[in-house]
Amino acid sequence: MVDCFDVLGVKIAATNLQQACQTIEEWIETRKKTYICISPVATIVDCQKNVNYREIINGAGMSTPDGMPLVWIGRMKGNRQIGRTYGPDLMLKFCDISQQKGYKHFFLGGTEESNRLLVSNLLEKFPRLNIVGSFAPPFRETGVMEEWPVLERMNGANPDVLWVGLGSPKQDYWMHDHRDKLNVPVMVGVGAAFDFLAGTKKQAPLWMRKAGLEWLFRLCSEPKRLWKRYLIGNTKFVYWIILDFFRSKK
Repeated sequence: MVDCFDVLGVKIAATNLQQACQTIEEWIETRKKTYICISPVATIVDCQKNVNYREIINGAGMSTPDGMPLVWIGRMKGNRQIGRTYGPDLMLKFCDISQQKGYKHFFLGGTEESNRLLVSNLLEKFPRLNIVGSFAPPFRETGVMEEWPVLERMNGANPDVLWVGLGSPKQDYWMHDHRDKLNVPVMVGVGAAFDFLAGTKKQAPLWMRKAGLEWLFRLCSEPKRLWKRYLIGNTKFVYWIILDFFRSKK
């Protein structure tokens, strides 16, 4: 059982990179069929607008704190061990562990180019990494089921971890909807990690990530796509957190 704390009705795991990797290993060894959501502030905001989505996030085996505001809230609630558990970092750390343990990986998401570059870059960094398959699906609306031959391909590859890079919230719906149709024990929705690790998008500098300013870097990089998420979404989040604080005091 993963310890969690509540953020506006959303269960966030009180975890860090090392603990999250240990949890994934335990689930692989026991063949527990579950999925992991990497949850930034945007996920919390989306959960306030959509009860069904909140149930999907809360139904995950683990929803990790993928944003420094969630880490700060977790620490304020007494979870001193919590650390940012960010999609690209989690993927890299677990791939490193997998070189020693032989865990098998499948990568679903991205474009054909970014998927190919991701696999190539990971094998260059982790030469003994066991990649049993990858697939860049065509664009589909959220909630559309994957074609059966693709699911058979994944099941035939028999991975231990399926990394899903379809973007949030689409990847969370995808993992929830396909969980019972796949034999892989652990699915992890890592969003833009495919593009970052493939090198097709730039990551924020480390100091900005540690300071909780990655949102600003991404906003400046993709203003047309992300302005609502960060300018409106972040403002709503701060307002709701302040409101929740004063309600709890009463």
